Amino acid sequence: MIDYSLISAVFIGIIVLLVLILKFRIQAFISLLIASIVVGILSGMNPMDIIETMKQGMGNTLGFVAVVVGLGAMFGAILEHSGGAEALATYLVNKFGEKNAPWALTIAGFFIAIPVFFDVAFIILVPIIYSLQRKTKKSLLLYGIPLLAGLAITHAFIPPTPGPVAVADILKADLGWVILFGFIVGVPTAIVSGPLFAKYISKKIFVEAPKLINDTNHNLSFPSVGTIVAIIGIPILLIVSNTVLNSQLLEIYNIPNQLKLWLGMIGHPFTALIIANLVAWYVLGIKRDFSKESLLKITTKAMEPAGIIILLTGAGGVFKQILINTGTGEMLANYFASQGVSILLFAFIAAVIVRVLQGSSTVAMITAAGITAPLLSVGISEIDKALLVIAIASGASILSHVNDSGFWLVSKYLGLDETQTFKSWSIMTSILSLTGFSMVFICSLIF
Repeated sequence: MIDYSLISAVFIGIIVLLVLILKFRIQAFISLLIASIVVGILSGMNPMDIIETMKQGMGNTLGFVAVVVGLGAMFGAILEHSGGAEALATYLVNKFGEKNAPWALTIAGFFIAIPVFFDVAFIILVPIIYSLQRKTKKSLLLYGIPLLAGLAITHAFIPPTPGPVAVADILKADLGWVILFGFIVGVPTAIVSGPLFAKYISKKIFVEAPKLINDTNHNLSFPSVGTIVAIIGIPILLIVSNTVLNSQLLEIYNIPNQLKLWLGMIGHPFTALIIANLVAWYVLGIKRDFSKESLLKITTKAMEPAGIIILLTGAGGVFKQILINTGTGEMLANYFASQGVSILLFAFIAAVIVRVLQGSSTVAMITAAGITAPLLSVGISEIDKALLVIAIASGASILSHVNDSGFWLVSKYLGLDETQTFKSWSIMTSILSLTGFSMVFICSLIF
């Protein structure tokens, strides 16, 4: 039975959230908290129960997310400052050759965005696409779009980047499965929205690289590519190995419980990222003559953007908890089940709406996860939860336009006007989103 007063409360809460962000330009963190209070009041919750629910939602969410996002930010900062990101990109472009450079840049973006924030990684790698354009005289978009596609897909789909970590925690999804399906969905999505779309759009819009002024210092001694790949691979390998070890796949081997417990600790995202940080600190820092003081400054500075994401995620957890404690989530779950509406489609559309209206993919992911989490039934499998994370990430990636900071970042660095940015970057993010969700749907039928 549908309680329309509860539905109205949630609907009004989302409107309040969007008005606060869009019209009054109030920070998304406080806007999410205000929207949660509005939903609680309109749902008839006891005033002090609303406060307790907020504490519960914030506490339950941040226990995991704060640690993973903080460790991931420090890891990425060391990789960035060591020159590792640019070393990997340059190596791939040289190996693939100029003709296949768009494919190389997609691969580079795909792997570099695992530890490094999207905008930071893009700014680091921009000089490579400038250099390629000057050599080949082809449109800058032939190289820019594949790089952006690789970066955007990993940033949205594959932990330990903050977005999927936050959504996975709100939905209580296993990070190992999210990583596995992030790759399965991400690879074909990268091919379609990256090199294939770039080949088409670069023939329609010709853009030149800016004149040589502050190009990257290529005299810098970069770490070896093998070292970079190994260090990036450490947390991914440990987390995925832990997931596989504790899955039904290896049940027949009767692995001793004590061994599984110890390996489970080593393969937990906390430990895996601590190990990766220590290896990066020594191999990319101390061993390459970085002072301990400069490494401390680099890792401390990395915590600033991490703090914003951590607080946003906590506010998303508050919104989720309000929906659970008012009973709205369970009611909606029963309604959608009776109507035959797929929860994957519901989650995707929720993320799309918030993304298009307010711009931030992170806010869209966290809001959609908060709305979707209470709809999950008790028996939902880990694979289904992981696919739900990717469905939300796909929806939150769609149609980047003027209310998204990424739109202006791309416009500025690629030298595009607003119309050209719409035709290239905005269309690419939409292709990425729809292809990603299509792959999620196919995976849900197979697995």
